Amino acid sequence: QLQLVESGGGLVQPGGSLRLSCTASGFTLDYYAIGWFRQAPGKEREGVSCISSSGGSTNYADSVKGRFTISRDNAKNTVYLQMNSLKPEDTAIYYCAARYGSSWCSVGGMHYWGKGALVTVSS
Repeated sequence: QLQLVESGGGLVQPGGSLRLSCTASGFTLDYYAIGWFRQAPGKEREGVSCISSSGGSTNYADSVKGRFTISRDNAKNTVYLQMNSLKPEDTAIYYCAARYGSSWCSVGGMHYWGKGALVTVSS
């Protein structure tokens, strides 16, 4: 069964850090662009960050630039999202998703989705 599983979510205070992991099972991520998306209560799902299949290209939403870092370890079939200087407005369910044979990501263009991990930033 092909699936993506997110882990590493939780409750953190403003200014704190979390690292999310996205691990694939049933397929290899080597040829997939991987994106992190998030959806806050009452809001639409939005793109956070994307990494190309080679890892040579990354991009970030303006709201997280300088605070979040995406990386991948193809040997572990895992993609990470390091989140620093977290703010209450970062509270959301975070999803990872994969798009085959691509270097870009979009909400409507991904082939596989995980079920999400909840990140809550609150004091």
